[in-house]
Amino acid sequence: MRPVAVAVPFALACGLLAGCTSTKSSGAGGSEIQLVSQGKLTVCTHLPYEPFQFKKSGKVVGFDVDMMDLVADELDVDQKIVDTPWEGIQSGEDLNANKCDAAAAGMTINDVRKKNLDFSAPYFDATQALIAEKGAAYSSLKDLKGKKLGVQASTTGEEYAKEKAPKGVELVQFEDVGLLLTAVKSGQVAAGINDNGVLYDYVKTNPDTDVTAEFDTGEQYGFGVRKGNSALRKQIDEVLKKAKSDGTYDKIYKKWFGEAPGK
Repeated sequence: MRPVAVAVPFALACGLLAGCTSTKSSGAGGSEIQLVSQGKLTVCTHLPYEPFQFKKSGKVVGFDVDMMDLVADELDVDQKIVDTPWEGIQSGEDLNANKCDAAAAGMTINDVRKKNLDFSAPYFDATQALIAEKGAAYSSLKDLKGKKLGVQASTTGEEYAKEKAPKGVELVQFEDVGLLLTAVKSGQVAAGINDNGVLYDYVKTNPDTDVTAEFDTGEQYGFGVRKGNSALRKQIDEVLKKAKSDGTYDKIYKKWFGEAPGK
């Protein structure tokens, strides 16, 4: 059993942990936003999760990166990205420990995570999907009886597989999606389950694989902040609202997914 993450009020956390600075934001009503490092919006993520965040030519890039750059620009600071294990992000532990100001990691909003961190408004729709070798006839989890199904630890995909996969399907856990996809490609597992956006991106450059099924889980991603950090959460929400109204969101979406949302 892993330790339960305890939410610490932001003002108290900054008092206990050295290094908190503040910046003013006219977009959030002029309220003071506390940042863990001066002149930086520190963002925790877990690599790789292409096209949301991944390394290219030594630099972390992606859809989430571009969206959080908009927030940093509004605050008149630079974005600093911290690559950290997924468990610390989705449990809220990294935010509570003042490791980062926000979490941007293709993270589904759900009730369990809401207990440990606060979410922005939804910014991306997702669902679970299966990836397998090209030509594999896996249109449902039932088709994987007697076979191995790769899952990423502590994800909604793993939870879905635990709940829906019939007896006889062996779940094999991987720390990140990169290892999961390598296992599918090498034949270590018959198929893998993860969010559809990541899997469709992968098959573009790996034509020997295919997305063989989707499951309508109705998930939405949100950016995370520590419990009680309403100033930063509101600022992120305002940036998202503006980006969607002025076309910036659609432009960034098309950059990373090749088409506008809903196409």
